[in-house]
Amino acid sequence: MSASILPENHRSQVSPDLSMIDLRRVTKTFDIGSGRLTALKEIDLQVNKGEFVAVVGKSGSGKSTLLNLIAGIDTPTSGEIFIQDTPVHALKPNKVISWRGLNVGVVFQFFQLLPTLTVVENVMLPMDFCRVFKPREREKRAHALLEQVGVADQAYKLPTALSGGEQQRAAIARALANDPPIITADEPTGNLDSQTADSVMKLFKELAGAGKTVIMVTHERDISSWVTRTVTLADGEIIAGKVDNA
Repeated sequence: MSASILPENHRSQVSPDLSMIDLRRVTKTFDIGSGRLTALKEIDLQVNKGEFVAVVGKSGSGKSTLLNLIAGIDTPTSGEIFIQDTPVHALKPNKVISWRGLNVGVVFQFFQLLPTLTVVENVMLPMDFCRVFKPREREKRAHALLEQVGVADQAYKLPTALSGGEQQRAAIARALANDPPIITADEPTGNLDSQTADSVMKLFKELAGAGKTVIMVTHERDISSWVTRTVTLADGEIIAGKVDNA
């Protein structure tokens, strides 16, 4: 994969002395009709820069909740979440949105590309929101990202004209738009055939090799050759993979 195309002065500054992701005794509960559901129970988890971590477990084990907390999409009921040195759990809602736009690229199972915009326009959206790049720079960068993920020839098509694998690659390009240090992906290969899924996994592995921290929720079993570490959840608790080589 090509080196980062972000100018040096824009690149995320990462301290080697800090975990990229640090969850401390994180609990998340939800109010439901019959009472309260505890999705996560006092989770402790650290993830370093450049790791490609798979989060696995049965349905209802808390995988997606964990991912949403890391991305700042949801907030913990108790506990602390530090992304690098930022206390994400303490950010106000209007601050966490702008923080996420610069620090976390989110990849969804069903791509979530806007159907009325071309592929290149979809990739430009995060840049338009965060304004890291000048308007005249954004389309050029979007094209470079699409080239990086192998779908540059689809730039001016609508998403519906692309295959599932091509849409997922475009969604990854969009997640990379502002050069965030972290990529989260919730079942990113769940709707892809095995060959296409392998190509997406290879792309995530390359991103981690280039210094991104990738956290992926998956039901796939044969992932050991792709990821740095597998974290296994059961009933809202980590039962394996809490630390490297666990």
